[in-house]
Amino acid sequence: MSKILVIAEHLDGTLNGATARVVSAASAVGAEAIDVLVLGDAPDAVAAKAAKIEGVSRVLTVARAENAHMLAATAAPQIAKASEGYSHVFGPSTTTGKDLMPRVAALLGVAQVSDVMTVESSHVFTRPIYAGNAIVTVEAPADQTVVATIRSASWKAAASGDSAAPVEALELDAELPTHTRFVELKQDKSDRPDLQSAPRVISGGRGVGSKENFDVIYKLADKMNAAVGASRAAVDAGYVPNDMQVGQTGKIIAPELYMAFGISGAIQHLTGIKDAGTIVAINKDADAPIFEIADIGLVGDLFKIIPEIEAALG
Repeated sequence: MSKILVIAEHLDGTLNGATARVVSAASAVGAEAIDVLVLGDAPDAVAAKAAKIEGVSRVLTVARAENAHMLAATAAPQIAKASEGYSHVFGPSTTTGKDLMPRVAALLGVAQVSDVMTVESSHVFTRPIYAGNAIVTVEAPADQTVVATIRSASWKAAASGDSAAPVEALELDAELPTHTRFVELKQDKSDRPDLQSAPRVISGGRGVGSKENFDVIYKLADKMNAAVGASRAAVDAGYVPNDMQVGQTGKIIAPELYMAFGISGAIQHLTGIKDAGTIVAINKDADAPIFEIADIGLVGDLFKIIPEIEAALG
């Protein structure tokens, strides 16, 4: 039977929702035990949240001053040390996970399986290639630890239960590098829902026309309590910051509702929304590629359609 170690991702005492999605993937393997590893300088609060995720057997904590900020260079040696006795080590395919997990795989001397979409068996998985145009089945060696990143958008989050798994503190003698240090974290603050976890997302593309015109997207999103995204074309044009980019080189999301205004639908953008529940596309170009994958499509001027939507919402 498999024994899986899930790496928790957290920031400022908040457990990233991707962790519960990774637990879902671990459950699909049919594991004998699923343990969650929380690294931090004071990890107890995050550990208590992780302990309530259904399917978790134990939560292991490592409290060290070096873990005050998640740095891949210092976290990877600790994870590699903690993974002894585990058949699998899973982490989310987020920006942090993509930086961290390859280092863990390298320290363990194994190849990483990236962006796991489905679990076929304990060592057989599917993942996207060619910007999501094809799905490939990969098999990891049965005699090695499986290190994998989980494509969060492809998995539903494991539920949070009333009971809590036991929390145990680990003492690791892993030697940490001294050439890496935390300087500062720069991130945009917003009162809107988080783009990667919001159930509703409103996105704008080049068709919005300008940074000033993007206000119509923000206003609709606020009315619908939705997150705001954008295509790469809109980001490159300077309409919005790059942390709002949705797509292969941006954020991979899976909201219940995705509304795209003025987005033609380049394959790189479609890769980022392929797991969305309902896709609504509004574009003046009737031949825009996004209409091929949209559940609901409307050909028209977004500046006329958005006020009509707002009026219908009341």
